[in-house]
Amino acid sequence: MLLDGHEWQAYFSDFKRSAFRLEVHQTYTMPAEASTVRDFLAGAPRPADFNASWHRTIRDHAAAGRTMTRAKVVRRPLTPYSRYLFEWCIPGNVAAGEDYQVVDVTERPDHDLPEQDFWLFDESVVVHLNYRPDGTQINRELLQDPDLATYLGWRDLALESGVPFSAYRT
Repeated sequence: MLLDGHEWQAYFSDFKRSAFRLEVHQTYTMPAEASTVRDFLAGAPRPADFNASWHRTIRDHAAAGRTMTRAKVVRRPLTPYSRYLFEWCIPGNVAAGEDYQVVDVTERPDHDLPEQDFWLFDESVVVHLNYRPDGTQINRELLQDPDLATYLGWRDLALESGVPFSAYRT
């Protein structure tokens, strides 16, 4: 089942305990980010209110005792998009309360993590985020009867292999 619009957004307001994201691509080409990525690459300063609504979402969940965790797989040298994430996006997410882990696989080509981005909500709902090779999102797919042990294992492996964003040095 493909998710879009309000139906997709509801997963971020309705989860009860936890939301985990595995990010494996090195570049994402998201139309909503095009102007801010362009500004970052041009050397512009980050706007003071950058990602404010997302940060409010993270803070609200943290205040209610719900966790938001992300594991970002990286390879050095970082792509321009990954540098944008590291300099403009992730610091605000972490300050708002998101647990952001970096999994550097530069020297570990056999890392046993999938090449598939996904969200895992409440350890029971899996949504694949499908992308073209250039990082353009194709769709978001709610999996019916996923093998939860596999996704929980990938989550645990990513978290065990990662380091907190604040400790990662590029």
